Amino acid sequence: MSVMVLETERLFLRHLTPDDDAFILELLNEPGFLENIGDRKVRTLEDARRYVADGPAASYVQNGFGLWWVGLKATAEPVGICGLIKRDVLDHPDIGYAFLARFSGRGFASEAAAAVLAYGRKALGLSRIVAITKPDNDGSIRVLEKIGLRYEGMVTLSDHGGDSRYFISDV
Repeated sequence: MSVMVLETERLFLRHLTPDDDAFILELLNEPGFLENIGDRKVRTLEDARRYVADGPAASYVQNGFGLWWVGLKATAEPVGICGLIKRDVLDHPDIGYAFLARFSGRGFASEAAAAVLAYGRKALGLSRIVAITKPDNDGSIRVLEKIGLRYEGMVTLSDHGGDSRYFISDV
């Protein structure tokens, strides 16, 4: 059973479950995900279930947040993931998201990310939320700027494939 986290005008966000394996397998192997986020070595449905269990589901227990399934209210079709991640290499939780390419250009990433940012501040009481993105990921940079994050500089994170643009939220 999945736990509903929040909803927006067009979307709802809930905990990922093992039943989301086919969607996760597809999303994590899209060219945009592999290029901008990295290869998570998810090649089978079993790998996808393990990814959910060891990543998002473990984070829900440990941190009270994680990456959440994002679906359309109208059809309950999955469109992406969005949520908060606590990385050991960053001082503050960072907002993360990835959406299926066939749903790009419709504002879903901005809508979900803005809702997650507000949820992190209001419901979770987080004083600062940050974000990282590859330096040339223009789409992600636009989303972060649209939801009010400010570019702070470049950082090099060992678990994120080299240099990243670092964004911060002002409270």
